[in-house]
Amino acid sequence: MQTENLAEILRQHPFLAGLSDSHMQVLIDCASNVRFAEGARLIQEGEIANKFYLVRTGRIALETDVNARGKIRIQTVGPGDVLGWSWLISPFRWHFNALAVAEVRAVTLDGECLRKKCEQDHDFGYEMLSRFSHVMERRLEATRMQLLDLYTIPPGAQA
Repeated sequence: MQTENLAEILRQHPFLAGLSDSHMQVLIDCASNVRFAEGARLIQEGEIANKFYLVRTGRIALETDVNARGKIRIQTVGPGDVLGWSWLISPFRWHFNALAVAEVRAVTLDGECLRKKCEQDHDFGYEMLSRFSHVMERRLEATRMQLLDLYTIPPGAQA
């Protein structure tokens, strides 16, 4: 895809709303388009996290394995959402599994490339950290809600 088209795709993504032109150019240098078929695994919990995704179309389930309970869905993300914040924070390991539950089109951004850019340009780094802190907060809240569902004792049940 031509850089101009990729730039326009990035400008239209809600996560990047209001990003300066110079910071947008930094992202373009680390970005590429990807597509995943339904059922494809995008990320695996515990593996090295070296990218993130700006979801354009489709749906992605974030899951974790909970010993005796098996896989628990934490959240489903879709168009306009971001998948992956682990590329930004050491030790750079995925905290969840992610599976395409409908065909996904996204822009992937190379985490190693962006970490270097953040180190070189602290204003850009602050911008990324500020935006991703909101993603982390939403993920934490979704996880908290799932834990409440799992461990809340229904009224009338014995503890």
